Amino acid sequence: MYRRIKTVLDRLLFFVMHLFYFAFVKKRDLYLFRGYICDVNLRYYLFNVLYYNPCHMKVLIVEDETAAYENLKSILMEIDHSIELLEHTESVVQTVRWLGSHPAPDLIFMDIHLSDGSAFNIFSSVMVETPVIFTTAYDEYAIDAFKVNSIDYLLKPIESEEIKRALEKFRKWNKQDVMDYLSQLSFLNPAGRYSERILIPVNNDLVPVNIQQVSYFYSSNGETRAVLKDQTVYHYSKALENIYNSLNPTCFFRANKQFIVSKDSIKNITIWFDKRLLVTLDIDVPERIYVSKNRAAQFKKWLTAG
Repeated sequence: MYRRIKTVLDRLLFFVMHLFYFAFVKKRDLYLFRGYICDVNLRYYLFNVLYYNPCHMKVLIVEDETAAYENLKSILMEIDHSIELLEHTESVVQTVRWLGSHPAPDLIFMDIHLSDGSAFNIFSSVMVETPVIFTTAYDEYAIDAFKVNSIDYLLKPIESEEIKRALEKFRKWNKQDVMDYLSQLSFLNPAGRYSERILIPVNNDLVPVNIQQVSYFYSSNGETRAVLKDQTVYHYSKALENIYNSLNPTCFFRANKQFIVSKDSIKNITIWFDKRLLVTLDIDVPERIYVSKNRAAQFKKWLTAG
């Protein structure tokens, strides 16, 4: 609570200082109309000051190489010593655990290759509510798969000017830019790469589950469950739409609003009287799995392919 009050007071002081700057240093004629500041440029400027206060930017660094982390940390402090480094995580599991138990930072610097797998597995395991700047040793052809969805990408070894450019780009974003960005972030996945495992929260632990062990995902009454081939059931916090976008479409099919099924778990198919398909798996399911007649041809093509 003390930290939050201090942050609010600091931002108010920052606001007053910049208001003084506009009113006296720049000799701007400011006026109020019905309680609103009418200078458009000032209004936009104050929005960025209050919404993205650069003096209190809180940053998470996700990096498994000590030298790369130290280099990035040094450059950030050199650019703006008031940036607050909240934490340094080195793996997918550690990052998911931290994001799930702490308030969201303002910005994340994230390496793609981590000690326990691809950083993209983070997005299929926890809701990321923060813009990301990727750091990578990938060549240009790999970067093209995701650069549209990220604020920026930095090729290692990272230079100071590159970070300055990325931070300037971030600070120019308004609230709608951030909302649009976050709506795409959960679908971020490099071309041809899909989740090989998912992390399931169980009490205070995260259980890694190989995606090949999953028989189906089931959603009902706002709750999602991952059911394994040995009939182990895990409650999973992500929506089916987000889960499906992280899966290899040759192995999994979105049968309907309730089910995503694994190709390896399908036992047989029955053509129903209204041309729907009744899909039977090799383990028990909580309700019958129907594929609509409009998607029946697509389902049969998927099932017989490769």
